[in-house]
Amino acid sequence: MKRIAVYCGASTGDSEVYINATKKLASWLVEHDLQLIYGGGGVGLMGILSDQVLSEGGKVHGVTTKQLVARGAESPRLKELSDLTVTDNMSARKAEMMNISNGCIALPGGIGTLEEITQAFSWARLGDNPNPCVFYNVNGYYDPLAEMFDKMTSEGFLTPEDRKKVLFSDSLDEIYKFMSTYVPPRVREYK
Repeated sequence: MKRIAVYCGASTGDSEVYINATKKLASWLVEHDLQLIYGGGGVGLMGILSDQVLSEGGKVHGVTTKQLVARGAESPRLKELSDLTVTDNMSARKAEMMNISNGCIALPGGIGTLEEITQAFSWARLGDNPNPCVFYNVNGYYDPLAEMFDKMTSEGFLTPEDRKKVLFSDSLDEIYKFMSTYVPPRVREYK
């Protein structure tokens, strides 16, 4: 495990708890010598996360799109990033973030954050993403989604084996253990 894709919002949410958890995650990444792979933004939790990692001497690789750069949504600290990739569109951005990372973590965020982490998990189930997927469940933010995943499993839409391959946790120690011992799911045959 060397590079972690972190999905997070371009806003901070309405509670200081999300900002504090983002800073804690940034320190955790630096402490474990893990490079941050993120969406290249300079606002919201994305900006807080990258700024904190950089201020603690960590490495940050931004992956953004030409469109977001044209809108001025990128981090003002782009020149300080360890690496930067500019893709043609969001689909290419998401694929690149998964391709260059060894794990995926979602901080609390909006629909874009949810889309990115659920796509990463869906691709993992298909064998197209070998990385562990984690919902950093700060303040119980993802509890309703965890319940939905459990319902998918109990109703036969998600296998129990696959359900075990995604973690919902507010403990960075538990997240580290899950990610460092993760074994990619076997690819299901459709014969």
